[in-house]
Amino acid sequence: MKELIDKLLAYKSDNDFEEAEKLAFANFLQKNDDAYYRTNTIAHITSSSWIVNEDFSKVLMCYHTIYKSWSWTGGHADGDKDLKAVAIREAKEETGIENIELILPDFFDVEVIPVPAHYKRGFAVGNHLHLNVTYLLKANERDILKVKEDENTKVAWLDVNRLDELIEERDMLPLYHRLHRKALAYKNSFKI
Repeated sequence: MKELIDKLLAYKSDNDFEEAEKLAFANFLQKNDDAYYRTNTIAHITSSSWIVNEDFSKVLMCYHTIYKSWSWTGGHADGDKDLKAVAIREAKEETGIENIELILPDFFDVEVIPVPAHYKRGFAVGNHLHLNVTYLLKANERDILKVKEDENTKVAWLDVNRLDELIEERDMLPLYHRLHRKALAYKNSFKI
C-alpha cells in the first residue's frame, strides 16, 4: 500500500480537480488497508487503459453492458497490487487484442469515479467509488478484436473527434477528453 501511496503523492496532477482526487485517493488508502478488494464497499482500487492507435487518432473502446455506453477498458485490482498488469490484462481480455504496447512506464492519470448502483451477474451492487489509475497503451488497429460477452457487446476503434456523439455515459466525456489531451501532449512532446 505504501508504494502506491508514494507514487500517488509524487504524481504531478494535470489540474486542481485531479490533484484533489489524487489526495483523496491517497488519504483513503492510508485509512483502508482493504482498498485493493471489492469487499470494501465504499471504495476500491481499479486500473484502466487509454488505448490509442499508431497516430493517436482513434481510441479502442468497448460497448459496456452495464453502462450501455462506449467505455475504456479496465477492471478491479481484486488484490493484485501490480496495477499496470491489471490494466494490460483487462485491456486484452475486454478487446481480444494480443499485442499492446505500454507507452509510459507508470500511470498517466488518476481518478476517483462514482459508480451508481447496478446489477452484476445477477447480484445487486450498491453505489461506491472506484479509485482508479489509468495507463497509456498503444495497439495496432488492424489486429483482430473480440467481444468479452459477459462484459461488452461491441469492441471498436473510435475516432476521438466523434466521442461526443458516441459516448452515452455523458459524465465520462470530460475525463475521456482529458485523457486524450494528455496522450496527445505526450505524443507531441516526444514526437512518437
